[in-house]
Amino acid sequence: MPNRGTHRGAVAKIARQALLLACLAAFGGAGAAAATLAEKARESGCVNKPMWLAGDTYRCATESGAFSYFNVPGGGGGERPAAKAPTPAGFPRVDPETQKGRDGVRRKVLSDELATEEKLLAETRTAYADGAPAPLPEERADAEKYRARIARLRQSVAVHERNIEALRKELAAVK
Repeated sequence: MPNRGTHRGAVAKIARQALLLACLAAFGGAGAAAATLAEKARESGCVNKPMWLAGDTYRCATESGAFSYFNVPGGGGGERPAAKAPTPAGFPRVDPETQKGRDGVRRKVLSDELATEEKLLAETRTAYADGAPAPLPEERADAEKYRARIARLRQSVAVHERNIEALRKELAAVK
């Protein structure tokens, strides 16, 4: 009967070696000269087709059952551009004048929203008074209510500022 401790030790040793090889392959230490996915897979001892993970990183299974991770510079399996499908014959098209009209309406709506947000920001900043607004009558006896109102005003200022920034970006993107 084989010694179970020896078997476990051998399996652990194989797993450590596979992990070491995977780390070396991932960081370019083991045969960094291999350039193609097939070469890297062969070099890493893959027994199945490598699976793209992210960026230039791939993973495959080895004979020991461990996974091997490696990089293929310039591989980027998930980032390859897909072939552009042709536009179907019956696909509706918009004439340039109609599109210009739509863009004009969109620009007007965004400009109106921007003006409204800027007005609300000015009002909120006035009410916030740089973090020291005058306490309301009901807040004079309860400091926590005053602090809560200041926090709400600070948050409202931040929201209006973010909205204005987003609207300006949208306006810049309109043709």
